[in-house]
Amino acid sequence: MSDWTPKRFWKEAKAEAVEGGFTIRLDGRAVKTPAKALLVLPTLALAEAIAAEWDAQEKVLKPETMPLTKAANSAIDKVAPMRAEVIAELSNYGGSDLLCYRATGPAPLQERQAAAWDPLLDWSAKTLDAPLVVTSGIMPVDQPAQSLDRLTGHVAAFSNFELAALHDLVAISGSLVLALATTRARLTASEAFDLSRIDNHWQVEQWGEDEMEAAAETIRRVAFVQADRFCALCR
Repeated sequence: MSDWTPKRFWKEAKAEAVEGGFTIRLDGRAVKTPAKALLVLPTLALAEAIAAEWDAQEKVLKPETMPLTKAANSAIDKVAPMRAEVIAELSNYGGSDLLCYRATGPAPLQERQAAAWDPLLDWSAKTLDAPLVVTSGIMPVDQPAQSLDRLTGHVAAFSNFELAALHDLVAISGSLVLALATTRARLTASEAFDLSRIDNHWQVEQWGEDEMEAAAETIRRVAFVQADRFCALCR
């Protein structure tokens, strides 16, 4: 196996305007994506934030400390060439949204879910014009076709960069409604993440905390917040 690791070779990372947006230059050399496309970003704010990630690198690059760069690469290399497929994948979550599947018991958990999730489904019905059906248990329930079409329309309105962020928000939370509520500032990222973890937190209260699961949850929370930040910087 090779012991090669990418090392810092530049003195300054700088955001600059280019045709179609903004890019990052390392001592004048343009940054490219893993697929060798020029890293063209939609806003100066995002470009400056990504430049800061590159400037923060020391002798050896640590990709795990560069979430905005990673998301931008995904938007260009993965989302752009497969936009229709990404929209379909994310829209499909509307048909099996976490908020629609409630526990069959005990009553305190059911009440906690209803208190936390019902207001978001009301928001979906009123603001997104997409009412969804609630069920108990894990058996699939058919959602109104018009609601699913409207949710697809909301997803399709996102830019490729916003879709990259939305993908992470949906995948981490299991809820398209929570993800859309986050991108529209109906919820903060931390609030939305906590709402997606009600069942897990209930189990912790009953049986105690598992250290490995707690560590994994922390990683997911950080990723969720970073995805929300990336989306905001794209606008």
